[in-house]
Amino acid sequence: MAEAGTSMLGSGGTTWIYDCTMSTQAARAADLDRRLRAHYRFHFDDPRRERLFLSSLGFGVGAVTARSITHMIKHHIGPFHNLSMGGRHLHHLVIGITALLLTGYTWLLIADDAPRDRRSHRANAIAYGMGAALTLDEFALWLDLEDVYWARQGRISVDALMLFGAILSASVWGGPFVRAAASEILHK
Repeated sequence: MAEAGTSMLGSGGTTWIYDCTMSTQAARAADLDRRLRAHYRFHFDDPRRERLFLSSLGFGVGAVTARSITHMIKHHIGPFHNLSMGGRHLHHLVIGITALLLTGYTWLLIADDAPRDRRSHRANAIAYGMGAALTLDEFALWLDLEDVYWARQGRISVDALMLFGAILSASVWGGPFVRAAASEILHK
């Protein structure tokens, strides 16, 4: 008879059960990964649809990142600080415009290779979405030609526009894949 609190299997048995549990979880994760990749390939068989979806995701990530970092800069959180060049504040709008110009030029170079070079097209689509988000995040600066980023008119409409645009666009282009992935994750 085993003492209270000890396993009949001993420490080696406990390790074996742990190893089996971890092995089962790894197998389930690998199977889920395989199924999600199959759904992705099925729903994004068309490279154009995939690029539009990835651009939407890049837009959402860029919008959230820009807003998060600017809030951390304003409240002196973390390693972030305003960028300056020659004593002049460098708005992230400039980084966004640069990204848009570079992705546009890159597109001119790689446009004919869509079927063969999907990796470059994917990266370019994500970079385009992020550049668009950085540019549109300071849209109020375009309109007023003054820095109203932290003023009420510079924040509320831009926040709503970016979140709505990212969610709408991602759901239009990636809706069927997102629903299939959610079904796999939540129901199996």
